[in-house]
Amino acid sequence: MEAKLITVAEFANYMEAELAKQTLAGFGIQAVVLGGNTANVYSGLAFAKTQLQVPQTQAEEARNILQSDKK
Repeated sequence: MEAKLITVAEFANYMEAELAKQTLAGFGIQAVVLGGNTANVYSGLAFAKTQLQVPQTQAEEARNILQSDKK
């Protein structure tokens, strides 16, 4: 059975999401970026968000890493 993916962050553009994905990879957490094309085409619009998703079992750890990375 595959792990359920949970959105742990949303970004205004694809590059920010990719950087966050790489940060998580450094901690051994695999992430998936969704909505990159929409955000690139419709940048600046409220519905054009890029989501970063991780396995549900690692969601809390991923949020903590991303939050500490902002400081």
